Amino acid sequence: MNGDEEGVDCGGSCEPCAVILDFSGTYVQEDVMGRPGINTVFGGSDEVKNNFNTTIVSDRSSFQPIFQTNLEAYFDVYAVALGLDPADVNYETNILGLDAPTFTTVLAQFDALQVAPNAQTTYFDPATGVALTGRTLSDDVIDISLILIFGGGDLANLNFDGVPMGEPLLISDGVDAGDRDFSLSFPYMSTVNQ
Repeated sequence: MNGDEEGVDCGGSCEPCAVILDFSGTYVQEDVMGRPGINTVFGGSDEVKNNFNTTIVSDRSSFQPIFQTNLEAYFDVYAVALGLDPADVNYETNILGLDAPTFTTVLAQFDALQVAPNAQTTYFDPATGVALTGRTLSDDVIDISLILIFGGGDLANLNFDGVPMGEPLLISDGVDAGDRDFSLSFPYMSTVNQ
């Protein structure tokens, strides 16, 4: 509301709220997701992504094999990019101790942000090992997702089937949190750089 409206952009000098906010008719669920990028990264085809978005969370177990196939395919691409034989670069148990089938089950079937009212709510906290219990506004969900996918059990010395790789290359998108001040009111916009 920034004028004489009765609601946001409705009433007063705008059209009546009843016209603007008409919820009659039949609506189709367009999207159900909790973790940014999971379906985008692991869904593969547009058909799979669309089906995932319109399937209720409790019925998503059928997407696990697709997610696992795509997860393992990323490691083949990773190997080629490093000049290695894809047979030498496979998914390892990740930093949470989850193997590929378990990790992709968590991603596919539980792609909803849980609320932990009596526990820590975080996307991933390396200090405590708590993960996927929700997210805070300052969580870097893309970096965390990359760590969970490519980080392996030991971030300091990642090995693929005995091939030492050194520091993993795909654990950050290179974009930091910036200067967002989450103590401000939504949408947490920082001042414009002049």
